[in-house]
Amino acid sequence: MAGAEESAARAEGAGTGAEEEVLRPHAEDAFAYELKALAAADDRPRPARWNLSPWAVATYLLGGVLPDGTAISPKYVGPRRIVEVAVTTLATDRALLLLGVPGTAKTWVSEHLAAAVSGDSTLLVQGTAGTPEEAIRYGWDYARLLAHGPSRDALVPGPVMRAMSGGGIARVEELTRIPADVQDTLITILSEKTLPIPELGQEVMAVRGFNLIATANDRDRGVNDLSSALRRRFNTVVLPLPATVEDEVDIVARRVDQMGRAIDLPQAPPGADEIRRVVTVFRELRDGVTADGRTKVKSPSGTLSTAEAISVVTGGLALAAHFGDGVLRSADVAAGILGAVVRDPAADRVVWNEYLESVVRERDGWKDFYRACREVSA
Repeated sequence: MAGAEESAARAEGAGTGAEEEVLRPHAEDAFAYELKALAAADDRPRPARWNLSPWAVATYLLGGVLPDGTAISPKYVGPRRIVEVAVTTLATDRALLLLGVPGTAKTWVSEHLAAAVSGDSTLLVQGTAGTPEEAIRYGWDYARLLAHGPSRDALVPGPVMRAMSGGGIARVEELTRIPADVQDTLITILSEKTLPIPELGQEVMAVRGFNLIATANDRDRGVNDLSSALRRRFNTVVLPLPATVEDEVDIVARRVDQMGRAIDLPQAPPGADEIRRVVTVFRELRDGVTADGRTKVKSPSGTLSTAEAISVVTGGLALAAHFGDGVLRSADVAAGILGAVVRDPAADRVVWNEYLESVVRERDGWKDFYRACREVSA
């Protein structure tokens, strides 16, 4: 029977040739083994053009063991009901909005949902302040347009149009960063399930299986609020921060391991001391109180998300690999923590120094961590 380690190794894209050189394979490629195993074991009803049933999609995200012993690795660590509601939404005629503070795995969940449902997570619109309407609707091949005038041959379909035509899942990342007038391009698509092409007097109608996943947060600067008309077209699912230290340590360790294998970094054992320290520091500064609830601390201006903890640990492993003995130590993560915490050089440095002196300095077993942080903070 396939054990957890074998399943993870296969799922992580044991390909050949050029596939092994890809820095970050798409979810449907990286976890192809798990998706195939789930499809083979899945005997439940599937919505039109879904590769898996809603139950199997939820199992793919949350992890589990199939009847044949195949281990499905968890992609998301959090309340099961949140995943179930998100999956169920995609089986209805309402679009899905994943909402949460930065670093709550919105993009990660969006990608894996699309991979599990339609086998294609690449129908993506990346939202920015400069995203044009054409990115959501369609563009033109201007050479053909000038030579022959408007025609379907000259039209270049965008990711949303392609998802509508093929009955797939389209993704819109950072929806609230897109200008409001461009956001509203989605209203007709989501309500009428059609995309007009006025230049040709035609329209593209969505086929069964089409849906859309958007992600958004309301903490970053430069956010454009969604209109009430657009928000009504979505079912909103809020992704929370990890509930416990253990959950967050598990998430960080898993993601660091996955990223580290892609760039040949040494493997940090799950629950390594430095990972737990980074997570503890981030949670205490984020919550404004120490883990035991006894000491209140000031919070810095940054979000100190799980994603930033992953970045700090990955950077620390790179330092340990290239300028150390390969073992992750306090000195390897100290600079990364300082960079994550001190975003405002004046106010955040005061917050960080007070936290070091009042909390870290007095904590048993943290002397080496305190010295390393003091050294880079000097």
